[in-house]
Amino acid sequence: MRISFQGWPGANSDMASRQVFPDAETVPCPSFEEALAAIHDGRADLGMIPIENSIAGRVADMHHLLPESGLHIIGEHFMRVNHQLVALPGAKLADIREVHSHVHAIGQCRQWLRARGLKPLVHADTAGAAKMVAERGDSGIAAISTRLAAEIYKLEILAGDIEDAEHNTTRFVVLSRDPVRPKPNNGPVMTSFVFEVRSVPAALYKALGGFATNGVNITKLESYMLGGRFNQTQFYADVEGHPDDQALRFALEELQFFTRNFHMLGVYPAHPFRRNPSQIAADE
Repeated sequence: MRISFQGWPGANSDMASRQVFPDAETVPCPSFEEALAAIHDGRADLGMIPIENSIAGRVADMHHLLPESGLHIIGEHFMRVNHQLVALPGAKLADIREVHSHVHAIGQCRQWLRARGLKPLVHADTAGAAKMVAERGDSGIAAISTRLAAEIYKLEILAGDIEDAEHNTTRFVVLSRDPVRPKPNNGPVMTSFVFEVRSVPAALYKALGGFATNGVNITKLESYMLGGRFNQTQFYADVEGHPDDQALRFALEELQFFTRNFHMLGVYPAHPFRRNPSQIAADE
């Protein structure tokens, strides 16, 4: 099995792929679009895509890319993210002038960097920053990356687990060309979808009313502007339950009565982290 992800080898998405599919081959891709395209054209069987982080929030553009991709969410994975300050072998923390990494990683280590007077510089991704440090051969620069990236690019960890918040967690979704729905009444299930509300007063209130009256829990609801128009909005939602369950079936029927362009993204098993936050894998 081959799993596509965005970034260089050693990225957090690479680590998440190895955690969920330890026997699979990971396929690095330069962009999210390329990672999704790899699934479409058969270069990868599945994709591991980050969708949100407990500190940085949603991953930009995924709300556009997922509905347009034609792919299906068949699983989710929560991973505790630990950031390492890595540099050339023999480098000293006192000699570091600047630190390169992805904007989210820098944001998640902002206080640590500021306290030490280190200059942060944004890079395309964490593993790519580690690769750049290895190639430049400058002991005055460092990267924020994973332990796996440090191992791959033969760098030393000058400081470990430098993230500002202990709850730093990223949620990934597993994407496939074909839908793979779990059976009803076979454990906790999540359902994800997008929709647009009709341009009438109280449309969103009425659309979501069915979830309240049927006792369906909405765990995520986000809105996005469409086509540069301030009066045209798309919503992304995650809800608990299976579409074959009577409660969710009734809620979705009521939702679609008040909305347009409803698109199901996936029905998949809920990760144990949702019920027990201690059930989470570290990035090492």
